Amino acid sequence: MASSCQKDDSTDPAECSLTIPTTKAPQSEVAALKQFIDTAGINATADERGFYYTIHSPGTGPKPTLCSDVTVNYTGTLTNGSTFETADDVSFNLSRLILGWQQSIPLISPGGSITLYLPPSLAYGAQAQQGIPANSILIFKIDLVSVD
Repeated sequence: MASSCQKDDSTDPAECSLTIPTTKAPQSEVAALKQFIDTAGINATADERGFYYTIHSPGTGPKPTLCSDVTVNYTGTLTNGSTFETADDVSFNLSRLILGWQQSIPLISPGGSITLYLPPSLAYGAQAQQGIPANSILIFKIDLVSVD
């Protein structure tokens, strides 16, 4: 199971707010991420909260809210290209995922596909995870299979 994308399980989905978090990454992280995007020649859209994304397919139907259960296929990689996690048909409550996922998955609908470029504070920050060094920029390729 894709536990590295999960946040604190104490968040009760029954008590979640429909409001998508507006937390912004620090300017130093945004600058480092922009440098990576520019150096790699990646065509991505900058979000005001500090992450970048590329929508490959918008999907159709209702977009998820923070309270939605989402089923996704995804691959997570580091900026050096190494894959730290991949999973298919895994389901999560969006409120329990890292901020970058909470903020970006609602940009697409079921059947949609997005690549995220997340600064550390919208991912795991200074906390190292299995296969992920602390303060890492992370890249996720996500296919949104369904929303419940």
